[in-house]
Amino acid sequence: MSLASLNRATGGFRLAVLAALLLLPLWSSADDKQPQSDAVKPVSRSQKGWLQRHIRFVVRAKQGNVDLLFLGDSITQGWEQNGAEVWKKRYEPLHAANFGIGGDRTQHVLWRIKDGSELNGIQPKAIVLMIGTNNMASNSAEQIADGITAIVQELRSQRPDAKVLLLGIFPRSPKPTDKVRDKIKEVNAIIAKLDDSKNVHYLDIGDKFLGKDGTLSKEIMPDYLHLTRKGYEIWADAIQPSLDEMLKK
Repeated sequence: MSLASLNRATGGFRLAVLAALLLLPLWSSADDKQPQSDAVKPVSRSQKGWLQRHIRFVVRAKQGNVDLLFLGDSITQGWEQNGAEVWKKRYEPLHAANFGIGGDRTQHVLWRIKDGSELNGIQPKAIVLMIGTNNMASNSAEQIADGITAIVQELRSQRPDAKVLLLGIFPRSPKPTDKVRDKIKEVNAIIAKLDDSKNVHYLDIGDKFLGKDGTLSKEIMPDYLHLTRKGYEIWADAIQPSLDEMLKK
């Protein structure tokens, strides 16, 4: 091969290598971690009712004297409706507060405790957290689990002495074969790993609401999502042993 031919050959090789190097960052970026989902980004809601309820929580927190805190969405808020009698009997004597807001997703709860100051003034011994069902339509199982994880981490950061009772997302939809049931199981399998047997305790009580064939009855959840009075009784009974242990001190 002549010198000119060699230069042409090596020159082409060098150009090919250079082109590959220039393209490398673009190629490798495809394997980079994906941007955080909205499930982990604290955000408030603009609805008047939501803001009023949030402000009410901030005022309640400033009053102190909360040993037990329930934190979540409409299912938690329902302790004030269908679960009111059970709450009065079981939780009022324990100096409990209900910080549940209907429609909340993980990002809203995260904002409430992180930027919204809902924990300022209280030092609960135990916090019952159940959130994520409202993220089902907009987020993947992994993203929902990330959102729940962010909330748990924030609770641990702000109130390191509090015990967190992390509940698995409750079942919804009437049939066990419905796709949302599988997604809930995926989320719960991930967040179960947050249990450290010390400060964070995971508990899945979903089966307590189901029939032997895995179906949901309207007697427990009339809309296959929100609980009846009987449903709240089941919830209270299922978590009582854990709460007894957490509230010992």
